[in-house]
Amino acid sequence: MPQDQLPREFKPLNRVAIKAMLWLNGFAHIVIGLALAASVVMFTWLFFIDVQKAIENHNLIHGFLHALGTLMLLWSISALISAEIRYLMGSKLLVETFIEVVLVLFLRKLIVMPVQDASPSYQEISMWVGGAFVMGLIYVMVRWADKINETS
Repeated sequence: MPQDQLPREFKPLNRVAIKAMLWLNGFAHIVIGLALAASVVMFTWLFFIDVQKAIENHNLIHGFLHALGTLMLLWSISALISAEIRYLMGSKLLVETFIEVVLVLFLRKLIVMPVQDASPSYQEISMWVGGAFVMGLIYVMVRWADKINETS
């Protein structure tokens, strides 16, 4: 509903409500940022635990792939933190960030698939490879569209 359709008497209340929602949204983004920072510490800790287990179990290849999967989660968190920093500094959230996070998670799944307890079926592998391919295409198209908009 446009502003001019509200009764005049609601204008001060509307202003207060908008200000309160802006403060609440800002607070929510600060909480999100702090939660992402805490997850960096946790994923870093998990990475070192994965490396330690790999060394203790004398299974470096399996452990390396598992630790690499943990690092890819850390990469996703890092991309989200970068997006949150840009947002808190006044920029818009970019769709490329979320596409990148999904693409990294697809690739992570493909990397850790060989070290899972149960062997994946060809259908499951095809689904993850196809999903990664589609996300890659979407990422390329969005970046291409951004370049076209920048030159226009």
